[in-house]
Amino acid sequence: MTFYTWKANRLKKYGIVVILALFCAVMLWIGQWSQLPVFSNNGEPKALSQGSKDQSLVALTFNISWGNDKVHEILKQLETHKTQATFFVSGEWAERHPDIMNEIQEGKHEIGMMGYGYESYLELKPEQVAADLRQAREAFDKLGYKDVKWIRPPHGHMDTEVLKLIEKEGMQAVQWSVNPRDWENPGTNEIIDQVLNKGSKGDIILLHASDSVKQTPKALEVILPGLKQKGLKLVSITELVSGSESKTTQIN
Repeated sequence: MTFYTWKANRLKKYGIVVILALFCAVMLWIGQWSQLPVFSNNGEPKALSQGSKDQSLVALTFNISWGNDKVHEILKQLETHKTQATFFVSGEWAERHPDIMNEIQEGKHEIGMMGYGYESYLELKPEQVAADLRQAREAFDKLGYKDVKWIRPPHGHMDTEVLKLIEKEGMQAVQWSVNPRDWENPGTNEIIDQVLNKGSKGDIILLHASDSVKQTPKALEVILPGLKQKGLKLVSITELVSGSESKTTQIN
């Protein structure tokens, strides 16, 4: 009787070990996939907020919806440090500044959109959001940018309904993982510290190129070489997603 009790306890013990092993394996599998860019979850669209942590790639992104002064200073810094970025611009701004759009593209930077009128999509009705997306698409098409696939909704405001409308237009929403809030002009050193201390593999860094930013161009003088010194390569959103070291060209 004692023998059978010992054997039962031993089998029970082994059973627990097997279950724990299977649980750990499943968690490792989930963890591996969680590091990859996920655009949908059980059929529900999802915004991209980070790339893979397995690649030493970082995407530097700039929002611009008004003004035409600071963007030139920022483009100059990017050129000086031979750095590629992704610019998210509103359709209305793009129509007003086709020359700057050309300058952005000539610098081999990627172009994304922020809708047309830069009004929070959460404050609009679904049909109004759909209309704004179509108007933005038409504006970019007329300017020759027919393959814009990345969109950052105005102010970063989005919900499931907005994401579904974006997906319906054949685009992918992009958020960020590092935000130094440079538009508040917290101080050049504060912007630098936030980006360099937090920026790591797979991050999408949010900065601005509208005229509201007074300290960003100066901060880039330190941020750009600083990220490279950390062993990170600055790439476009497309390269971040693909995990490729290859060059991305915006088709005009």
